[in-house]
Amino acid sequence: MTDSLLNMKAFVATVRAGSFSEAGRQLGIAPSVLTKRVGQLEWSLRCTLLRRSTRRLQLTEVGERYLEVIRAIVREYDEMVAGIMRSPQELEGQVRIKAPASPMAIELAEILSSFQIEYPRVTLEAVLVDRTVNPVEEGFDIVLTMMPSSFHGVLEEPLLAFPRVLCASPSYLARRGSPHHVRDLVNHDCLVFTPMGPVWTFEGKTGVITVAVRPRFVSNNNALLIDALRAGSGIAVVSRAAVAVPLRTGELVEVLPEIPIPDLWVKALVPATRASLARVQALLTAIRDAFHAVAATSPPRVSGAA
Repeated sequence: MTDSLLNMKAFVATVRAGSFSEAGRQLGIAPSVLTKRVGQLEWSLRCTLLRRSTRRLQLTEVGERYLEVIRAIVREYDEMVAGIMRSPQELEGQVRIKAPASPMAIELAEILSSFQIEYPRVTLEAVLVDRTVNPVEEGFDIVLTMMPSSFHGVLEEPLLAFPRVLCASPSYLARRGSPHHVRDLVNHDCLVFTPMGPVWTFEGKTGVITVAVRPRFVSNNNALLIDALRAGSGIAVVSRAAVAVPLRTGELVEVLPEIPIPDLWVKALVPATRASLARVQALLTAIRDAFHAVAATSPPRVSGAA
């Protein structure tokens, strides 16, 4: 264990015990050693964390601000060491995962159920929501997302590419006409998925084309957006898999199929401070294997298809 981590452990123990002497008694360490370690931590941070007096110790304003951060670092280290020392069957603790509320290519419920059968001492919390989530700020271990957002201190792993399609209902096109170029979309009723925003990207023959559309309907729920699309409310860019059936039956039709739309990647976001936890890695592996299985069974894509 590094000196820095020992110093942080000494600080956390001293705050918890309320004094160097009590912390030393609990840890079986001389109070002078704890005093020295806390002093070294303060020196390395260039600030005073504890205000000493003959009667008691008191956190400074800076100490209060750093306490939770230092506690988290110590806790992450202890959990990592405990995970390394256990066999896979002995994994325990909680894993919080966020996934889109919209259907994905994998059956997340089945994956989570199988995972808990294999690791009965791990508790899971799954949150389904169609919005951008910073896993560090909101306390998630794994975030499955198709949003392009990136965050500081968060690792990203691409899992599967989702082809997308620009489509509308025949009733809408009969009423408003079909666009002849992506630039014509500015004059159409566009349905926008909130996290993706109103700037749509296409792959033109001479390069990328971006169009800032004028949203007629906006929703953070993909299923609601597709319902509006099928009802004839406008044109939308959606996952091809999500509208495969209405496209096949003619309830929806593809618009501007000759101008491809870049694939949307589903990826896993994992805070760097949580990535080394064995239980997080075990669940991430199960999810990764499920997506790889989908990719292996998917039919090959036609070059240039949207």
